[in-house]
Amino acid sequence: MSTMLEAELLAHLDAQLSSARRLLGLVLEQGKAIRNRDVDGVLGKLAAVQTEMGRRGGLEQDRAGLLQRAGASLGVPATEVTLERLCLLVTPGAADAARDRSAELRGLLAEIAREHGINRALMRQELAFLSHLTRLVGRETEPGYQATGGAAGPAPSAHHVLDLQA
Repeated sequence: MSTMLEAELLAHLDAQLSSARRLLGLVLEQGKAIRNRDVDGVLGKLAAVQTEMGRRGGLEQDRAGLLQRAGASLGVPATEVTLERLCLLVTPGAADAARDRSAELRGLLAEIAREHGINRALMRQELAFLSHLTRLVGRETEPGYQATGGAAGPAPSAHHVLDLQA
């Protein structure tokens, strides 16, 4: 059992957790800015998210190195190193801590993905509304509508769908 690998594994998972927590905070703040229609806030959070994603790229390089070293110790390619295989190389206490941190990390990443999806939907909705307003200001007609405000196409039918006078 490698105490150096053990320390590296736990430190790496802690760094991943810290990054994921920062990223989740930024994504949540960005969602608030979108809801408040705070353009500068949205752009500021986007820049901060991009910076954090750059940091996460460095963490991924560290992860790849950790997997390479663990794979060499296990006699398997890095692509075949799983958390359970990594846990074979560390003490039982460190293995439990690694499993707990990994589960927390997976939960944070799932929450980030969910919140990011919500933010994307909100942005699409805001952009669609902005597009609509731009067409109105520019007096452009929307597809399917005439400039007079009526629906394009044949005149409405004189038939009643529901006769409430019966």
